[in-house]
Amino acid sequence: MKQRLHKILASAGIASLRRSEQLIAEGRVSVNGRIAKIGDLADFLTDDIVADGNQLAAQQKRYLMLNKPTGYVTTVADPYKRPTVMDLVDVYERIYPVGRLDVDTAGLLLLTNDGHFSQKMTHPKFEIEKTYVAELSSPLTTRAQTLLEQGVNLEDGPVSPAKISVSSRRRRKIKITVHEGRNRIVRRMLGSVGSPVVKLLRVQVGLLYLGDLPKGSARDLTIREVMSLMELANEVKDK
Repeated sequence: MKQRLHKILASAGIASLRRSEQLIAEGRVSVNGRIAKIGDLADFLTDDIVADGNQLAAQQKRYLMLNKPTGYVTTVADPYKRPTVMDLVDVYERIYPVGRLDVDTAGLLLLTNDGHFSQKMTHPKFEIEKTYVAELSSPLTTRAQTLLEQGVNLEDGPVSPAKISVSSRRRRKIKITVHEGRNRIVRRMLGSVGSPVVKLLRVQVGLLYLGDLPKGSARDLTIREVMSLMELANEVKDK
């Protein structure tokens, strides 16, 4: 059955849906020896599809949860030869990170070769919540907490209201929940209200908890966990 080429690339674990479209636009994908164009259709089972010189082959869908340590870059390959999260996983399938955690942030990171799943987990319209434990260099004042819960303005635009739970009497340790995935958004939000982050750990994505997964270790998600995350995204979209 024919379907959009960029969806085939994403499903095969080549890249996310958006990145797959970019690969096609850059002329790096061919179908049956012909350079593909945006909007082309193909049949994964019968057509000869090549991306960046690599022929696509059917592969099993994989969904992993990694407890990312600090010091690792969230990318498949780093031009500066820094350690990447891919150094911590050893699987046959060509998986890639779902969203990103900056190099100084630790905790729950999803990896997959399912482009549809990746989009559901990262696109703001699906409002998948991410919860972090943040240790701060200065106390979070009640006024600052109110500002975050109302939604602050950053240099790249307004941020949706966050959920805040203060975890210490000195107000230097909090839980913060957001559903946007902009670059270093939690650090920038807290910095904007005068409480810079010293240490940041992501502990939850949607209904999925980091739990006691050892630092630097990864595990496959259960079918129930994958379905629960997808159902959560669909519920938000249908509101």
